[in-house]
Amino acid sequence: MTTSFHTVAADAAQPPHPAKKPHTVKAPFGAQRQDEYYWLRDDKRENPEMLAYLKAENAYVDAQMAALKPLEDKVYNEIVARIKQDDSSVPYRERGYWYYGRFEAGKDYLVYGRRKDGAGVDAVSIQQANGAADFAGEQVLLDVNALAAGKDYYSVGDWEVSPDNNLLAYADDTNGRRQYTIRFKNLATGETYADAIAGVSANLVWADDNKTLFYVENDPETLLTKRVKKHVLGTDPKLDPVVYEEKDDSFYMGIDRTRDDRYIVIHVSSTVSDEMRYAPAADPSRFTVLAPRTRDVEYGADHFDGRWVIRTNADGATNFKLVTAPSASTSRKDWKDWVAHRDDVFVEGVELFDGYAAIAERSDALERVRILKNDGKDEYVKADEPAYSMGLDANPEPGTPWLRYSYTSLTTPATVYELNVQTGERRLLKRQPVLGGYDPSQYVTERVWVPARDGARIPVSLVYKKGFRKDGTAALLQYGYGSYGASMDPGFSVTNVSLLDRGMVYAIAHIRGGQEMGRKWYDDGKLLRKKNTFTDFIDVTDYLVKAGYAAPDRVAAYGGSAGGLLMGAISNMAPDKYRVILSQVPFVDVVTTMLDASIPLTTNEYDEWGNPEQKKYYDYMLSYSPYDNLSKQAYPAMFVGTGLWDSQVQYFEPAKYVARLRDLNTGKHPLLFRTNMEGGHSGKSGRFRQYRERSEMFAFMLGQLGLAGDGTAAATQ
Repeated sequence: MTTSFHTVAADAAQPPHPAKKPHTVKAPFGAQRQDEYYWLRDDKRENPEMLAYLKAENAYVDAQMAALKPLEDKVYNEIVARIKQDDSSVPYRERGYWYYGRFEAGKDYLVYGRRKDGAGVDAVSIQQANGAADFAGEQVLLDVNALAAGKDYYSVGDWEVSPDNNLLAYADDTNGRRQYTIRFKNLATGETYADAIAGVSANLVWADDNKTLFYVENDPETLLTKRVKKHVLGTDPKLDPVVYEEKDDSFYMGIDRTRDDRYIVIHVSSTVSDEMRYAPAADPSRFTVLAPRTRDVEYGADHFDGRWVIRTNADGATNFKLVTAPSASTSRKDWKDWVAHRDDVFVEGVELFDGYAAIAERSDALERVRILKNDGKDEYVKADEPAYSMGLDANPEPGTPWLRYSYTSLTTPATVYELNVQTGERRLLKRQPVLGGYDPSQYVTERVWVPARDGARIPVSLVYKKGFRKDGTAALLQYGYGSYGASMDPGFSVTNVSLLDRGMVYAIAHIRGGQEMGRKWYDDGKLLRKKNTFTDFIDVTDYLVKAGYAAPDRVAAYGGSAGGLLMGAISNMAPDKYRVILSQVPFVDVVTTMLDASIPLTTNEYDEWGNPEQKKYYDYMLSYSPYDNLSKQAYPAMFVGTGLWDSQVQYFEPAKYVARLRDLNTGKHPLLFRTNMEGGHSGKSGRFRQYRERSEMFAFMLGQLGLAGDGTAAATQ
């Protein structure tokens, strides 16, 4: 077999080399480390030398990618051609209106709208109307295209309609830092009020009086959620009273209304503990603690049918169980088991209805929905593929026998069904349209189990085009995350089709640190067992290559955020096993970041990574931190991306990482570093801009894997 790989011309621009400036990072117990690129950190994003370096790196990417620009454009055009530009979401009914979001052809942002319920108006009929030019009866809530006009970045994080349906509160972000401003609109007149509340999270709850809004204020430095405040429309936000303030920086905070709309709740949550407060929505003057926080006891509660229904891991229920408590409960002593704990089933959530409950569960790394009726009978919603993703969809009104749920797989586009729990009838409400002749029958998905080096069995979801041969010649893109208990379920990707059509295999490694296999799967991939995440990913690569899914010199790996930590770790530990690494907004400077409590998210995550002020955690984190473990060796080709305004993984982590990697890398493969100067953790705003960024990254990868031409021939040579 012969494969031609894309190489960069010898006279291409040279990579930038930022200055080294001595800096000592000290730990409380006396440990010291040198960080010659620490100066690249500028919390105000104003340092001219730092900005010049980032711009120089971007210019270097432009020069290096010039030869692949036609491929980037081709991939981008393929992706966009699959997208129905005037698409819309499935409408859901709430308080007499059908709500939805829709795109207009050629525009980047959603239009949020609603239509009043009535004869001939339902989810299906509105979707059909949304495909036409005439939106008869529509009331536009927010035209995000108009709001975003003239802005480099714009995002609406959350919006809520008042109980009387007349007022809209929404939170917007204009730089990607997830520091939102709340604004108010009169839906009857279209007037936007002068009230504007800055420095908040995107979390809003109306009280029953239709003039009082509860919101969460962020700390201006750490950006942590700190205080719940209430605002009365028409008053000065500076005078808004504090309803609750959280003193412990290891807790996040959120607010909501219960299923029966009876209570407003405040939920504070750390990695290992929860506490909830509740107050009547009709008179939210005093909040009562449902159950005091206790370390290693997690819980979340909803109120319906005169009782609290609580999901918790209390009393050794590591995979969680459901308990109930009276409406006036203030103690765990009141909790009574309802759905028992099981070692082989992880309870993810529950939605309560009149006469039944829908329980989101996970077993053998697959999601399922269990319908539990009030008479004790239960059944499972059926699935038709070996690897899929299934979950509860929007079900805002409990008084219906129709349960709405979502379904997707690596070959099946996102689908929304309704199931009548009384008759068993199932209705297809919508399947994500994929244009350009996409035929799911021409692709194959499968689930394999990979033995880890310590005996654990790692589930892996795979997809490839029909006719693929496991002869060890193909190119593979392997994706992973493996942190925070976040499960990376197999779902359809409109972008990955461009890879599959070029003969590539796409694999999701459901490694430890996620929660695909239950809570123990998460616990075995965090704190002092974090390295299981990295070795699992490498073991999956070894298995897939040995099984013939990929050539050993044509494996690419992809991860972002904490998945970027994974990319940094595997490229240090096993650089010879990967030809290309794609790393987006990577968390790569673990020890320095976790030593600095002023950085957003740090204190919240001591129970995820460990507190480096304690030597045992410091030493363990230092043993895998990608930035600290870079060494003189040959590294794979890499494409690293970040956002200047990222508040979750600060831009300076990947900037320092790339600078030091350039110093130490003895290999000849390209290293590219792209900074989105207007975006944050999620990249640029707008519907299609994300696909431009993805296309550039994919073009880089395809060039390195010998797929810069027509693809199919190169993949099978």
